[in-house]
Amino acid sequence: MQIMKRMKLPIGHAGSAARLNFRYTSISAQRSHIDYQFMQHSKLPTLYFQNSLPRLQIPDLKLTCERFLASVLPILDREEYERTVRILDEFKNGDGVELQKLLQRSDKANKHTSYISKPWFDMYLRDRRPLPLNYNPLLIMKHDTRSGYQNQLLRATNLVISSMRFWRSLQADILEPEIYHLNSNKTDTQGFRNLMRLMPRAVATYAAYAFKAFPLDMNQYSRLFGVSRIPGKGKDWLVQDERSKHILVMRRGNMYSVDVLNKDGNIERPNVILGRLHAVLQLDGNSGPSPVPFGALTSSNRDDWATMRQHLIENLEAENKRLLETEIDSALFCLCLDTTDDPVYSEECFVPLLKHLLVGDAKNRWFDKSLSLIVSADGTAALNFEHSWGDGVAVLRYFNEIYKETTESPFADPGLDIENFEHIKSVRPIKLKTDKLVEIAVEKAILNNTYIMKQLNINMLRYPLITKSLCKYHGISPDAIMQLSFQLAYKRAFNDYVGTYESCSTAAFRHGRTETVRPCTMAAKQVCESLMQTRSKQPDTRDLYTSIKRCSQVHNKLVKEAAMGQGFDRHMFALKHQASLHGKRLPEIYNSKGYAKINHNIISTSTLSSNALLAGSFGPVVQDGLGIAYSIQDDYCGVIVSSYEKQRDGQAFVDNLETAFNDIYNILKMSSKKL
Repeated sequence: MQIMKRMKLPIGHAGSAARLNFRYTSISAQRSHIDYQFMQHSKLPTLYFQNSLPRLQIPDLKLTCERFLASVLPILDREEYERTVRILDEFKNGDGVELQKLLQRSDKANKHTSYISKPWFDMYLRDRRPLPLNYNPLLIMKHDTRSGYQNQLLRATNLVISSMRFWRSLQADILEPEIYHLNSNKTDTQGFRNLMRLMPRAVATYAAYAFKAFPLDMNQYSRLFGVSRIPGKGKDWLVQDERSKHILVMRRGNMYSVDVLNKDGNIERPNVILGRLHAVLQLDGNSGPSPVPFGALTSSNRDDWATMRQHLIENLEAENKRLLETEIDSALFCLCLDTTDDPVYSEECFVPLLKHLLVGDAKNRWFDKSLSLIVSADGTAALNFEHSWGDGVAVLRYFNEIYKETTESPFADPGLDIENFEHIKSVRPIKLKTDKLVEIAVEKAILNNTYIMKQLNINMLRYPLITKSLCKYHGISPDAIMQLSFQLAYKRAFNDYVGTYESCSTAAFRHGRTETVRPCTMAAKQVCESLMQTRSKQPDTRDLYTSIKRCSQVHNKLVKEAAMGQGFDRHMFALKHQASLHGKRLPEIYNSKGYAKINHNIISTSTLSSNALLAGSFGPVVQDGLGIAYSIQDDYCGVIVSSYEKQRDGQAFVDNLETAFNDIYNILKMSSKKL
């Protein structure tokens, strides 16, 4: 991935901020300066394993074709399937061979990265659809159980501090390397780290494999902070300022540049950051809501936003260019402080808050920032992130780390004093110059978002009987059970089998991104067809149980293949990219009904396993689709389903999903008695 970097950040001296005048309370008083500056002090450098990570292998063309056919078989009628077989056979023995050679040649010339990295990145940046709902996902943190720390201003302060501690540890190469531990009791230990330090970096990853520890790619981590997506005509680009010392703070559509690092690059003290965020509230209280909330423009079609940004810079005052580039684009991240006029958390009425955090009216958001922390008036904290630069692994690690620290050992306590000092230079209101054309564009964006929010439906289900422990008892994959339930629910609600998407990380490889798991399998279809029959015609419980076990085995195989970069989706995409890159005629398979159906992902799913996560959500990836964020825990499973009004009935799906859960649970329960 290419990112325009305006500056390079020196780490600064550990003791350079020790002379600041500050006062701690309770926990904070016991911490040394160096502990305050860095979240972690890993004995293994952050990027210790990076150069020894294996490269993502290009799948065998014949295997890709076989996997493609297996995935389209459940969703095509007989005539469509037979035609797809003929077209794919021609591709496998004709155009596909040439494109495979071109892809292999490109991969050989770019050994520093993966074959999918650049085309996948370009796919994101060329898409002209708005970022919210179409790309930017939402993660909501669990609340702090201590009411005093749930205060909006205090929680925002602690989130900012922990974010900066994470960032500085990453820059100093002392953030713990990301490793998947198959047996954490043996390898997530200091002894394992000491042993790894003795290994040459060139073989460190393979040495870790011997202990069933699997280092993950950390290339994306550097883009967590200081990155903005810039709208362009036809294609966007990313910029990064690694020397940035400020964050973008938004309140009622007003924008402020707030310094959180001092001139040496060290984190300002807790009372200083608290004081500066408090100053934002004071300034905002005096100014009132922004008459032109420019952030709404970042929710627009990307070409429309590119036109407006160009107009702001070239046709209005030159100061706009400086403000956009040095105060907004270069900000480390965006902090959105919502007001009591905005939705807050309610267990009984959660949907308004979900919709507001996903998009809302977009007045108080800047969706182009790599990260946007949102803190509601009641202290509910959420993360809305731009997706082109990276995937869930890096974001979830950051999310988990700052949640853990802010809820277990925060630096700003309820008794922390706010010092009175000059804020003129450290808290800078951002006042972009405008005209009627911009004002109309902003108003249009707000109205469009309001309309979309009225069309967006979110339905939720929490089901207590299907749990991780139940699945473990039966030796069945929890993820397979969830995905099977989705297929059964969709068949019952809409009498069809459709393209289904489940994302799987390929971060075990250098510059890996994601691969697609296709959960709509013939094994899943067999279970669904059996359960769709009348009770008298259904197979007996033992046969149904055997079919579910078989479905789980098939699903596990697909997940393992995807995690190893051996799915078919990214390979087919990369071959198509090669045809376009070299001006080749697009092979017929890419215009076939089979390819169109498997890539029209009516069921798009994503799961995140995290003790820090209260809820997550994203929009449907197609107009007539369902966006399913799901989770299965030790004591329940649950889904949050998004859909568009008059396009797909999300409530009907959720109602049938509960029935599907009941059916599967009863089969497992009855089988338990017979085991």
